[in-house]
Amino acid sequence: MLTSLKISNYALIQELHMKPDEAFTIITGETGAGKSILLGALGLILGQRADLNALKDTSKKCIIEAQFQIETYHLQPIFESFDLDYEPLTIIRREITPNGKSRAFVNDTPVNLSQLKDIGEHLVDIHSQHHTISLNDNSFQLKVVDAYAENKNAIQAYKAEYDTYRKLKKQLAEKELSIVQAKAEESFLQFQFEELDQLQLIENEDVDLEEEQDALVHVEDTKIQLTTALNLLKEQEENVIDSLRMAKSSLTEASKHNKVALELLDRFKSVTIELEDIVATLEEENEELNYDPERLEYIRSRLSAIYNLQKKHHTSNVTDLVTLKNEIEQKLLTISNFDSDVEMIKRTLSQSAAILKEKAAIITANRKAIKQKLESEVKTILDRLGMKNAQLTIEFETLSTYSENGLEVIKFLFTANKGLEKRELSKVASGGELSRLMLAIKSILARKEKMPTIIFDEIDTGVSGEIADKVGEILKSMSQELQIISITHLPQMAAKGVSHLKVYKEDVNGETHSYIKVLNQEERIEELAKMLSGSKTTSAAIDNAKALLNE
Repeated sequence: MLTSLKISNYALIQELHMKPDEAFTIITGETGAGKSILLGALGLILGQRADLNALKDTSKKCIIEAQFQIETYHLQPIFESFDLDYEPLTIIRREITPNGKSRAFVNDTPVNLSQLKDIGEHLVDIHSQHHTISLNDNSFQLKVVDAYAENKNAIQAYKAEYDTYRKLKKQLAEKELSIVQAKAEESFLQFQFEELDQLQLIENEDVDLEEEQDALVHVEDTKIQLTTALNLLKEQEENVIDSLRMAKSSLTEASKHNKVALELLDRFKSVTIELEDIVATLEEENEELNYDPERLEYIRSRLSAIYNLQKKHHTSNVTDLVTLKNEIEQKLLTISNFDSDVEMIKRTLSQSAAILKEKAAIITANRKAIKQKLESEVKTILDRLGMKNAQLTIEFETLSTYSENGLEVIKFLFTANKGLEKRELSKVASGGELSRLMLAIKSILARKEKMPTIIFDEIDTGVSGEIADKVGEILKSMSQELQIISITHLPQMAAKGVSHLKVYKEDVNGETHSYIKVLNQEERIEELAKMLSGSKTTSAAIDNAKALLNE
């Protein structure tokens, strides 16, 4: 429950400290005094986005700090999931700096807004007039039924499988579309593959063929040059080989008496061996080197075929063509496997649908099991609120396909008058009737959801007199199990609170400031009397106020 709320430099509030009662706190004040500012500040604590315009003094930062006693609410798992220190007395702080930056802390540990919102949803439920209108929405009605049916775990299990089911359906649709597209280009891909495969290309083949072609084209010139080299080295009368042998013989004789000649002889032997090897290789190459017109024609023809394919597929070498062929082959293989892939997805989808059907059936059964009981409880509370002829019926409509929330939609059908046909809420319920119906539902769900704190912002809209008194009684009854804070303009409601806070504003040094104070018994009587008779209180209003407070 909320034990303390401190606000600094927010809207009309310079400094404010509020300590609500653990049971039932009433907040009153004139229109514009700042009651909505309290809710705005508390909304920041619960994860709403900050607005720089909220700063009263733009040269200072805004600080909002709330303390919550949460020892009995089993919230440790949530804190652990965010790696936060759990404290029975948890402190949440929100800061807005003059440059517009916002920071949030839980027990002095920084958190992001998403984490703050998740934690806040387990601490406070703020009910405003806007939330009353949401009662017309079928999705909200479904949440009401599921909350009463305690369907939370069943829905979580269903949604997990529904997510799988939805992904499989998307996967199947994409695969079937791919088949249509692939089948349309399959014959073209097959033609491309056969055209590439027919050449039996080898990586870097074009480089090798171009080198061989160049050698064949210039074979005659090459042979002339090789012959010239051989003649110079071996064939002429004064050739290099014979000269080297004679030089070697002379060095051999000289080495007998000269160390330098001996060293040169060893080197000379190596040169002679290398040169003789060169000559042998030249002779072999010259002998084998012959012009082959048939081979040259083959090479030209194959290179022409390769160049045509390169131009056609916008590639620059055979390696790219080989890669392209492999890619096309893989595409064709994928297309050939499409049918089996589709069948596998369909089998998996069918299995998921069967599981989903079982989980949806559990949710549906839980919803229908509580239908009459929820209708009856709402009827009982509406009777207390002066709507003796009001009836609420929960209508189920089965869907033809699975939705995020199961296999049905829910509609609340309502009538406030005897003899009139029940119709959808949005078409028949007035603002006051919606407020009372929402109060009835909130009071029922409060026991189910075990929310620590509920704040009602003018839940009594559209009611007055005796009905307002009944609304106050219901809120007081709810406060026996959880903390209730109610903002109201009606004295009958205000008299029901255990604690009564008044929000007011004053002009100080040319500036308007909002303040809040806890009213003592005499101040409370005075406040109720003003609410009954206006700014000028009468003795009758005082007596009436005392009566409301059972004095």
